[in-house]
Amino acid sequence: METPEAVFTLQQNYPNPFNPVTTIGYSLPSKMHVTLCIYDVSGAHVVTLVDGVKTMGSHFVQWYGRDTKGRTVPSGIYCLRLVAGDFVQTKKMVLLK
Repeated sequence: METPEAVFTLQQNYPNPFNPVTTIGYSLPSKMHVTLCIYDVSGAHVVTLVDGVKTMGSHFVQWYGRDTKGRTVPSGIYCLRLVAGDFVQTKKMVLLK
């Protein structure tokens, strides 16, 4: 029988909309390399939150609304993209100030 940790999932961030911090959860069926990135609505890369090998199971990361240089990003819609093996999923999130 398959357990909840044995499948890929990218949870919707919470809270959403958020200010100033949001939590993002994802699950992996096995140990693998993961990238979790934030993009703005024009598709420009904002920040990479995760880039490395992660173990099987549930993981959580927080985003504080900052870009790769530590600057606060403006209010708006952002896309969260998880890539793990052949699994790719994107979710929208809203930063309101």
